[in-house]
Amino acid sequence: MTPTDSDVPAPRILLVDDEPDIRGLARLILEMNGLVVDEAADGTQALARFDELNPPPDPAAVVLDNRMPGLSGVEVAAKMLSINPAQVIVLFTAHLDRATEDAAKAVGVTACVSKTEIRRLAQILRELMPAA
Repeated sequence: MTPTDSDVPAPRILLVDDEPDIRGLARLILEMNGLVVDEAADGTQALARFDELNPPPDPAAVVLDNRMPGLSGVEVAAKMLSINPAQVIVLFTAHLDRATEDAAKAVGVTACVSKTEIRRLAQILRELMPAA
């Protein structure tokens, strides 16, 4: 007997952004596309929530803002990837430049996406997540 789509749990996304409005909009878009969303407002909260959700496959992907109070998204990604090197991480930032992309890729971030692509975020995540 093969599982149906309803038998397979929706992928869980950890969404991290210090801007409540952006976090709310991204959450709405992701949930409308069948994804389950957990939130964190900064890097410290993100690392705590990541520890709660692990081991894989939770979260299926992490969406990280880069510019947040305290730890940056790149710093959070490095810590998460030291725990789970296969973790899918998308740096989702309004200030996407070559230096940010290079820093993200150096620590192993899966993809960098500009916040101007917010409408495509669910599609981008599904393309990056294994078996989603």
